[in-house]
This record gives sequence, C-alpha cells and structure tokens, in this order.
Amino acid sequence: MLKKLIALTTGVLCLLSTAPGAMAEQANGQSPVTQKSQLKKVAPARAHNASLDKRERLVKKVVVEHGKRKVIYQRVAHVPTMPAVPAVLSAGDLAGLNLTHDPLALASNVALVLDQSNSQVLFEKNANIALPIASITKLMTGLIVVEAQQDLNEMLEITDEDVDREKYSSSRLRVGAKMTRENMLHIALMSSENRAASALGRHYPGGKQAFVMAMNAKAQALSMHDTFYVDSTGLSRRNIASARDLARLVIAAYEQPLLRQYTTDSKYIVKAGGRPMQYANSNNLISNPNWEIGLQKTGYISEAGRCMVIQTKIDGRPLVMVFLDSKGKLSRTADASRIRKWLENTSARLSVGPRST
Repeated sequence: MLKKLIALTTGVLCLLSTAPGAMAEQANGQSPVTQKSQLKKVAPARAHNASLDKRERLVKKVVVEHGKRKVIYQRVAHVPTMPAVPAVLSAGDLAGLNLTHDPLALASNVALVLDQSNSQVLFEKNANIALPIASITKLMTGLIVVEAQQDLNEMLEITDEDVDREKYSSSRLRVGAKMTRENMLHIALMSSENRAASALGRHYPGGKQAFVMAMNAKAQALSMHDTFYVDSTGLSRRNIASARDLARLVIAAYEQPLLRQYTTDSKYIVKAGGRPMQYANSNNLISNPNWEIGLQKTGYISEAGRCMVIQTKIDGRPLVMVFLDSKGKLSRTADASRIRKWLENTSARLSVGPRST
C-alpha cells in the first residue's frame, strides 16, 4: 500500500511540473523540440544582455571562421539620441527678413554698400529696418569718448558693475583690474572687450546714464533716426539701428584717426594687475592682405546674428559696407567677398538689391 501511495504522489508531481510547458507548447502550436532549439538560439544573447549596463548595447554579427558561419555578440557603447535643439531665431528672422532674396544670395538678412565719396547706394537689402546691432554699438562708444576729449591717460578700474549679467559673457579683465582709458578704448574697439566698454561709459561725467544720453544725442545729430542705445557695450538687444544709420556712423567715426587705428590693429598687448595680456582683432579681414580696411567693427548676440561694418577701398573707390544678422561665423566676411567680386566684375554701379520701403 505504501509503495502505491509513493508512486501516485510521484506521478502527480511530475504531471504538475510538465503541464505548464506542455500547455505552452500547445498554445503556441510548437513541439517541445522546436521550443528547445529556439531557446538555444536566444540563450547567448540573453546571457550577454544580462551583464550589460545602461551605457552598453549588444550588436549581433555573423562571421566566417574556417569556412563556417558563426554568430557572435559584441558590446558597444550606447550613445543615447539627443533631442534636436531648436535654433534661436534672430530679430531679423522673426520679422521674416530671411525670406528676402537678393541677386548675390547673401547670408546676411540686411546689407548696404555705398560710395563714401558721394553717398551713392551701390547695393542694399532691407537697409531701412532697425535691428539689434550687438557690439557695433562700441563704435558709437568710441566716438563719444574721443569727442568728449577725456583724459586718455587716466586710470580706470573694472568693478562689479561692469560684469555682464545679461548675456553672462566672459572677460579677461577681472574685477579690480586697472588700466588707462586709452587701453580700455583700444581693446573695446579692437577685440570687443565688454567690461572695458562698460567701464568707459561708467567713467563718463554723469556716469552710464549720461553716457547713453550722449550716445543717443549723437545719433540724432548724425540723422540716425532709426537708432536707439541703452548701453555702451551692445549686449542688450534693445540697442538697435538700421544699416543706413550705421553707414552714417562709420563715416563719422572714420574722421577720427584714433578710431581708425584702434579698430584696425591686428594685435595689442595691455597690462592689467601687472599681467601682460595680448588681444587680437575680432575681424579676420584685418589680417587678409587682399583687403584694405580703414575702419571696422564686428558684433554678435543671438538676437542680432553676426554683424559687421567696414570702411574699405575697392579699385581705389572708398566704400562703406554694412552687414547685419548673418548666420555663421564666417558668413559676414563671405558676404563682403561676394560684394567685392560683384563690384570688380561688373560695370554696373547701381543698386540691384531689393529696396526697403
């Protein structure tokens, strides 16, 4: 009797252990042999995946060894796909200026070329539309300092007020650094040093507010009616001007020898706190022997795009070029080269670009 009970219990246990597998086979319509072969195929991948961390993934490869195909699995670093970062639209793009086509296919949303000797417009594109001008602002900053005849040898100090808390731009001038007004002006114009430009405005009689008022008064005196300034650096998007206004500013600034020199120096060394620091010009056309640049200034903030104004000579003809809201670090200089090639290769000297209204 005991033997029969043991045999019956063993049979029930075997049935319970095999029933789920049998039921699964029937439900899938697969035989035990087929399921076993599939388990053998996925077992290596499962074994490898079990030891992977989140920074790895498994790649299946088929190789041939001794004339036979063999499946292997290799671990590779897993680089997660980053979501696309939307491009920051400039003020010109938001205004739809990027839809304006011109015969030279310029990358700049705004362009103006005129003959400095007679103010004849040779090329224009959206030239009457006021846009953020970034560090082109510093050209007016320099003009105010020079015309005010402030002492260029006076020592100025960088303070916490000169730290950029709008764009959080970097600066090589530390708080507490001291140098002459002349050196501050030099690196502000040549290398677009923001803290130097801020200090120049702050050390004006009456401080920053009086300096900005002088900037706007000078703009009106030059008939720059589309222009408005709120700071001496150009970091604010509220500093705006049209290309036609900036051409007037370039012509006025060109009358000042010091501004011509400082904007076109390729390199300059200053000392701040006893440390010599070499600054370089922010405009690569300065070092190009094919260009004769008499005055220049570049600028960039996201709202303004890449900007540039230059005074140059082509075939002995003095010209002023203005490019605003260009895309790409080299696009504004490439646009200048397109204009130059067009002027050199065509006999026409009339504007062929779409005129702004």
